[in-house]
Amino acid sequence: MQRRPLLAMGALAPFASLLPLSARAASVGQPAPDFTLMDTAGRPVQLSGFKGKTVVLEWNNPGCPFVRKHYQGNMQALQKEAVDQGVVWLAINSTEKAASDHMAPATLAAWMSEKKASPSATLMDEDGKVGQAYAARVTPHMYIVNAQGVLVYAGAIDSIASARVGDIEKATNYVRQALGEIKDGKPVSVATNRPYGCTIKYKSGAA
Repeated sequence: MQRRPLLAMGALAPFASLLPLSARAASVGQPAPDFTLMDTAGRPVQLSGFKGKTVVLEWNNPGCPFVRKHYQGNMQALQKEAVDQGVVWLAINSTEKAASDHMAPATLAAWMSEKKASPSATLMDEDGKVGQAYAARVTPHMYIVNAQGVLVYAGAIDSIASARVGDIEKATNYVRQALGEIKDGKPVSVATNRPYGCTIKYKSGAA
């Protein structure tokens, strides 16, 4: 359950290249750490391969009640809305294999299918290196990378930190707001805030 920043993988500018673990954690306004992860079908997905497109990173763990809150329909609707507008949406699971709520790739894929989720890909980060490169603390922790490969948003999905489904309609959805501003060529008005959710169960000794 550590919350330690870790490494960045990859190489294509303007994405951040590989640096020592203590040297970099993702920071809004800076190049997003590049990475390559396997999706739930075992195919490699590299962040820098989406250069020229806006990318949403969603830290995901179906065992978390805050994730389940948003997967009552809110997260799926946001995914579809974004993808339909040409945004790449990557759901990332950094839960270590030893955790009680860890899901194997096929099981996670089945859960996402059952929930009718529509991310561009669902990625496995079981060693936690990518999660820690982004200093992802909780699920859901949300990030947005712009078309230039710069991290422009990091924080909560919305403005009400609760696990109650009824709070969704009352909250400001920061991800939707930021994507709208990016689409309109405007700076992201709320670029950072405190995320809420379940602590990510990172692999012991990963940092």
